[in-house]
Amino acid sequence: MKLLRCADSGLLVEFGELPEVLAMHAALTAELPKGVTELVPAARSLLLRLDPEHADIEKIEALVRALPGRRAAERELVSVPVAYDGEDLRAVAQLTGLTEFEVVDAHTSTEWTVSFGGFVPGFGYLSGDRARLDVPRRTVARTRVPAGSVALNGTFSGIYPRDTPGGWQLIGHTDLEVWRTDRDPPALLRPGVRVRFQETV
Repeated sequence: MKLLRCADSGLLVEFGELPEVLAMHAALTAELPKGVTELVPAARSLLLRLDPEHADIEKIEALVRALPGRRAAERELVSVPVAYDGEDLRAVAQLTGLTEFEVVDAHTSTEWTVSFGGFVPGFGYLSGDRARLDVPRRTVARTRVPAGSVALNGTFSGIYPRDTPGGWQLIGHTDLEVWRTDRDPPALLRPGVRVRFQETV
């Protein structure tokens, strides 16, 4: 773990592995230190945005160093209904050596966690302990992926919040709106939220 100060308004914590980021994010979310206004996780780092007038950066650094190993409370669980009819489901089965049924079973039997957001507002990168669903991006990205598409890329899963270009492997779709500007907060899939996919007929 490496701590880097971003002037007086931020502290960047770098890690070697994504699970370390998730553990730190969960621990800090459970009890946000005084002066920390926002947590911004990424694949290998966590940015703590600070209020310079109220943050004691040295105390925050000491707290961060002491936090690993603490157990954080479980976050909320979101159930996502999915019709597994994606255009790439057959290709994913071939890439993984599984049947299409086994791909769906692996996807629905995993409890996923939103690791971080990115790409477009509301898009959560979901991580899970499913190495057998590790698939590459498509060699040619689509110019339009419909909103609600459920997809895989590497060891991540995700849901496209709106129509957008994309290169992930599409395995299904959901009618659940993961991004709405009239909702507080707008993003349903925020870092730390747990996700279970449920097959619909």
